[in-house]
This record gives sequence, structure tokens and C-alpha cells, in this order.
Amino acid sequence: MASLIMSPSTKQYLASSSLSQHSNHSRCRYKTTSLSFSSSSSSISLPQPQQGFANAPSLTAVGRRRRHSSSFLEAPEAVRHLVGSLNRTEGLRFAVVVARFNEIVTRRLLEGAIETFTRYSVKEEDIDVVWVPGSFEVGVVAEKLGKSGNYNAVLCIGAVIRGDTSHYDAVANSAASGVLSAGLNSGVPCIFGVLTCEDMDQALNRAGGKAGNKGAEAALTAIEMASLFEHHLK
Repeated sequence: MASLIMSPSTKQYLASSSLSQHSNHSRCRYKTTSLSFSSSSSSISLPQPQQGFANAPSLTAVGRRRRHSSSFLEAPEAVRHLVGSLNRTEGLRFAVVVARFNEIVTRRLLEGAIETFTRYSVKEEDIDVVWVPGSFEVGVVAEKLGKSGNYNAVLCIGAVIRGDTSHYDAVANSAASGVLSAGLNSGVPCIFGVLTCEDMDQALNRAGGKAGNKGAEAALTAIEMASLFEHHLK
């Protein structure tokens, strides 16, 4: 077999390259291993853990210890939970903004709200009712009442029922964003009690019918939020 003839400069280059590679490998802290594949059994031989990791705790063991640790599951005793009360209503004042449009629905919602207020010991003289033409106008009046400083919460009542045009979507979205903006801008809880229904039957069912009275539910929310702000967030 013919031998390969190399010049002296080529031999010197190969020798220096071999020494450099050997030096780099000797500086590596951990030994590297490669994956090997067996065509007969289609198995993969994975690298074994190297020295230096043998004493490290496994993630499974750590997970078991944390799962059985009471401190991992229980909240610290110093955590405080602030919740509004339905029973501490003395001195709280409420405004109710009611849309006159679809009054057959909104008046029933108002009656449910007033009944709930009085059941939870809110005095009638601490409740003011303001009527507006429709649900679109509820938000601006709610904000004005909130900024007056006379009320602990403002309950907004209306009923938007889908018709043959897209007017429903515009009014429903405007009513929701208006009530939200009223609360954010005034710093007083403004409660959304506006029904958005597909037809009159749905609205009546939610105004004292088989689906309950959403005005009464909104009044409970108003009491709790007013109490939270008055007793915890001042």
C-alpha cells in the first residue's frame, strides 16, 4: 500500500493540532458520552449520570417533600382577608339609577332592589332613586352621583332587549362601559344591574320570575361593596 508523503510543515501543523485538541479535552470538567443506536432492537443507550451529580437530590424527592410539607399548603397566619359585610349597613347610603325604557322590567328590578336593601337594615331615607330615559344614560348619571360624595355605592338598573337591528349591541356595550367608567372615575362602587336579554320573556323571568330578581342580587352586591370600601379600604 502506498504511503502518504507529507512535507515537514504539514507534519508540524498536524502535531500542534493534535496537542491542542488533547489539551482542550483535558480541561473539560465532565466526561461527554454520545447516544448509540442499535438497529436490531431499535433501542437507545442514554448517557449515565456523571460524577458530580450523584449527591444532588432528585426532583421527584423534592416534590414529595414539598407536597407533604404543611408550610407549602397553608397560607401564612399574617395574611389578612378583607371582605365586605352584609350586616354592617348602618350609616351606608345608596343611590339607584333606573332606566325608564322597558319600565315594565326595570320597575320590578327596582322593587327587588329596594326590598333587599330594607331587609338588610338599610333605612329608606338612605336610598335615593334617580330615573333616566334609558340604559344609555345610566353611566353618566351614576358617575355624577358617585363624585358627589353622598353615597357609598350606586346601583345601576336597566333593561336592553334585542330587536331587529344592531342598536341592541351599541346600547348594551355603552351601558356596560359607562357603568364601569363611572366607578373608576368616581372611586365609588357602581354596580351593573342592567339586563341584556334576547326577548321580553327572558327579561321578565329575571325581574322576579322563575330566574329570580337580578335587581335584588345587584343590591346585595352594592351592600357588600359599600361595606368593603367603608370599613376596609378608606
